[in-house]
Amino acid sequence: MEFKRDPSNLGGPDSPTRARLGLGEGDFLIERTWNSDIVSELAPQPGDLTVSKRRYSGFYETNLDELLQARGIRSLIFVGWTTSVCVESTLRDASFRDYACVILADCTAETIGRSQIRTNHEASLYVIQAQFGWVAESPALLEALGEATG
Repeated sequence: MEFKRDPSNLGGPDSPTRARLGLGEGDFLIERTWNSDIVSELAPQPGDLTVSKRRYSGFYETNLDELLQARGIRSLIFVGWTTSVCVESTLRDASFRDYACVILADCTAETIGRSQIRTNHEASLYVIQAQFGWVAESPALLEALGEATG
C-alpha cells in the first residue's frame, strides 16, 4: 500500500483513510520509500506484474481484476500482512468476484491483538474458512502443487 507524495490519491482532507493511518506527513506509506518497497526476497522478476494499492483491498480502484481476467486466472493464493486487514479485505473482494481463494495460515501475520488469547489472525482464518475460501499451510500447498505437476 502506497500513496503519492503530494498525497492526491489519499482522499480528501476529511478522508477516514487519511485520519486512520495518520497519512500525509512524513514518509509513511509514500511510494518509493523504505516502508512501501517490496522486500528483496520477493522482488519482482522480469515479466512479473505489480499492482500498487491505495486502500486495504488490492482490488479497490486498481487494475488487479482486469490483469487476472486477461490471463484466465480464477484461483488465488493469499499471503501477507496483516491477516485481518489487508489480506482479508483483498480475499473477500476476490471472493465477491468469484475467485477461488486459498490463504496460507503460516504465510500470513497479524499485529492487531496478537497478545490476546484468541487472535485476530485466528478469527480471520476461521471466517475465511467458513465463508470465503480455504485455509491451508504452505507445506500442504507445495505438496499438492508437486503432485499436480509431477
